[in-house]
Amino acid sequence: MSINKTFAKYVSQNILGMIGISLYILADTFFISIAEGANGITALNLVLPIYSFIFAIGSMMGVGSAIRFAILRARKDAEADLYFSNAILFGLILGAVFMILGGCFPGQIVRLMGGNKEIVAVGTSYTRIFMLFAPFFMWNYVCNAFVRNDGAPTIAMAATLSSSLFNIVMDYILMFPLGLGMAGAALATAVSPIVGIAVCCIHFFSSNNTVQFCWMGPSVRRLFLSCQLGVSAFIGEFASGVTTMVFNVLILGLAGNVGVAAYGVIANTALVAISVFNGVAQGSQPIFSDLYGKGERALIKRVLQLSVVTSLILAVLILVLTNFQAERIVAVFNSEQNGQMAEYAVRGLKIYFVGFLFAGFNIVGTGYLSATESAAWAFFASVLRGIVAISICAVALSAVWGMTGVWMAFPVAEGITAVVTGVAVLKRG
Repeated sequence: MSINKTFAKYVSQNILGMIGISLYILADTFFISIAEGANGITALNLVLPIYSFIFAIGSMMGVGSAIRFAILRARKDAEADLYFSNAILFGLILGAVFMILGGCFPGQIVRLMGGNKEIVAVGTSYTRIFMLFAPFFMWNYVCNAFVRNDGAPTIAMAATLSSSLFNIVMDYILMFPLGLGMAGAALATAVSPIVGIAVCCIHFFSSNNTVQFCWMGPSVRRLFLSCQLGVSAFIGEFASGVTTMVFNVLILGLAGNVGVAAYGVIANTALVAISVFNGVAQGSQPIFSDLYGKGERALIKRVLQLSVVTSLILAVLILVLTNFQAERIVAVFNSEQNGQMAEYAVRGLKIYFVGFLFAGFNIVGTGYLSATESAAWAFFASVLRGIVAISICAVALSAVWGMTGVWMAFPVAEGITAVVTGVAVLKRG
């Protein structure tokens, strides 16, 4: 298969899979907006950083371990077989920490994230349930990354789409016919990664599988080596949590719960756009890692060009769509027809989404740097994009322009990061 066809196959299937993940988050938001109104969306948005942190750890271990696996396998190194088992074991160990915290202190967590008495009442059950299933979220990331890197992107896509479809269907059944409300939404979300893992097992038990589970003690050294290459994936997931938390604090001071609900609509819609670019980055990653392990530098540059051009085309399409359909997008999540929330959200959507002209390049660029063992640059660009630049811009711009400044923070931060990412990519050669 030519490099162009390989790229098209991996990237298209990963984009579909990643969109599937974002769609179930949108479904959560939509159903919760109907069942609980603005308070439900606010509660969901306040605990979203915890959710993002769990995903970030799973992504770092899964993607990083799978990159090590792909590079070492291309070099015919026997240690490649140990990285899958190590990621599974640490998924259990780290996931257990979230299980304990969520099981014992869910109300305190919602309050710590900024919830008042009303929001704590709405969000406690949701927080408890999804945190109890933390190991499964991490394992799902690990299994999906290894299936993708083991030459089965179709099964990886099917696993993600099956998980998302299950979540959407069960969201409706548990929240409305069964009347479980927020607890039902959390339960559907919590069980969905088990479906994804089950579909991944189709590959693991097939004759084409080369991923082995080895009974062994957890290795901190291998975890560290994996996390070095998975750090951009971690920051990518963790960044959304940090951004959400910073924005929540600023918006609560500027516009109260209505403003946070408006941001919830924007943030969850933005997850769909981010998933598209994550699909390009994760689809390219196995190709980069395999070619890097074999020393095929010319082909690596070709795949990088394809990735960047694809991300830019998709960014323009997303920007045009959100600008022309902003009112309709917001109306879907505004079941109470709250005029103030709609005004905030429509204006915010149009400003915020300009940032994806730069974000697509940043996500693809840091993914390339990680896949080719340029861990230091990947880490620097990812931290700048996901934590430092966005936080500074949000605080500074909101102080000058209020809510408009909050929405401007994302495009300004992404533009600054694009310069750094471009320099890093050029230096990597």
